[in-house]
Amino acid sequence: MKWLHSLRFKSALLIGLTSIGMHSSFAQPVASVAEAKTEILWLGQAGFRIKTPGGQNIVIDPWITGGPKAPAAYKADLSALGKVDLLLVTHAHIDHIGDAPALAKLHKTVLYGPADMITPLVTLGVMPAELTHRFNKSGSVKPLPGIKVTAVQAEHSSLYVWKNPATEKLESHPAGEAVGYIIELENGFKIWHMGDTGLFGDMKFITERYKPDLVLMPIGGNFTMDPDDAAFAARNWIKPKMVIPIHYNSNPLAKGTLEEFQNAMKGSKVKVVPMTEGQTLAF
Repeated sequence: MKWLHSLRFKSALLIGLTSIGMHSSFAQPVASVAEAKTEILWLGQAGFRIKTPGGQNIVIDPWITGGPKAPAAYKADLSALGKVDLLLVTHAHIDHIGDAPALAKLHKTVLYGPADMITPLVTLGVMPAELTHRFNKSGSVKPLPGIKVTAVQAEHSSLYVWKNPATEKLESHPAGEAVGYIIELENGFKIWHMGDTGLFGDMKFITERYKPDLVLMPIGGNFTMDPDDAAFAARNWIKPKMVIPIHYNSNPLAKGTLEEFQNAMKGSKVKVVPMTEGQTLAF
């Protein structure tokens, strides 16, 4: 099946990387879902909206109204994101869970996340149970037609900070363990959103098992891998065709830069695909 995976990915590459509103010289007529584009919008930090080849919208870790680098149009009006068919959150830190509860209620869309993060959201009254789905590492769900999401390991923590309406005080609540997601789209294209993570050896196992085509990789350091650690993982363990660096440029404690990551990746066959907040690329 390796030849089929390679053929599928080469077909996606022929469509090319294009900024929204621009036309790629490699663009091909879309004859079917198998040949359609995947459009990825960076919302800042670890937040993305993925428009699938079948026209479904997946939103991940949407730190928008409070995100310093989130696009202004969405900060002013969450509904500007358009239809949201699926919400994924990797863990409960504010720069990841962000506006996910608000978006779930706005669109009557189910919020999927680590089981012990979802539970306090329900018991504290932040989310209605019917708009949530609990799953854990190595668990897979098929939340939309043609879409499969598998929760995988992330080396990180998770804590939910909640303002008690009775006392007006902030409370800290345990929120399970952080995860990453392997998102398989209708045409078989696989995206690994790593969430927040440090280095761990099973990155190699996850790659061998799920064979991601595109990896969304944190590089900021302090809370996650820094540029050198991220480059080590990309070059030695994961070796994807493409990687988009994320989780930098939004927090002064996370000092890793795109330039440092690009320098650390020099000589690698992995294509680094830099994005700016608010930009959309098509694959």
